[in-house]
Amino acid sequence: MNAIYVGSRYTAALILAASVTGCMQSRVEESRELPTHIEKGEAVVILAKPQIEGAAAEDGFMDCVSDGLRGGAAHIAVHENDSFMDKMFPWFEPGTAPAKPEAVATLLTRPGVSEKVAASGVRYVVWLDGSTQKTDGGGSIACGAAPGAAGCIGFGWWEKESSYEATIWDLKQAKSMGTVGTDVTGTSAIVGAVVPLPFIARVESAACGRMANQLRTFFTGSEGDSPAPRKATAQKVSNTAASKVTTQ
Repeated sequence: MNAIYVGSRYTAALILAASVTGCMQSRVEESRELPTHIEKGEAVVILAKPQIEGAAAEDGFMDCVSDGLRGGAAHIAVHENDSFMDKMFPWFEPGTAPAKPEAVATLLTRPGVSEKVAASGVRYVVWLDGSTQKTDGGGSIACGAAPGAAGCIGFGWWEKESSYEATIWDLKQAKSMGTVGTDVTGTSAIVGAVVPLPFIARVESAACGRMANQLRTFFTGSEGDSPAPRKATAQKVSNTAASKVTTQ
């Protein structure tokens, strides 16, 4: 009876975990103010948007988006952000960075600044803002050990949201070209059925992939593209494995 009871609890917990972590929901928004098209020899740099309060976008997320933007057939050149900040010091530090794109024109009149920008090859600055946070959760799991036996029992879950926005500046025209935003929510769970089994919704990885893809589309539009109004798309992403959530 004990084996049957434990087996039933194990099966029920797996079914509950699968239903809770069955999908992630994602939303992508784009607002294009001016047509953009990156040319050969021009590069993009992704920087954390200067914050008056709170934390800026994480370095790991910025690196992930940079790597994703470099990939694919478009071959977009992405300048390493720390290297760009060092070359341009102190003009793009949090305390001295231009607050508006129009201020770039004034910045470029300072001695040596325009030469440094030209040498870097960077035309577009992507200011990235956002974070990944836990938004909800519940349940409990307990683990214990006894002579000859050890295990866990219970069920815990948590929901996370990755919300990021990128603002694109054109250093050549000293103008804002638009914004790209992504928001991904997903629920993860851990099942204590003798051996703890995690079911993880990788929301930050999904948000990174969507942001990189949307930025790539933003930069590879044709010159004849007209500015588009703000648009949003939403999508549900199904879970295809116990510990992985598809992001395609």
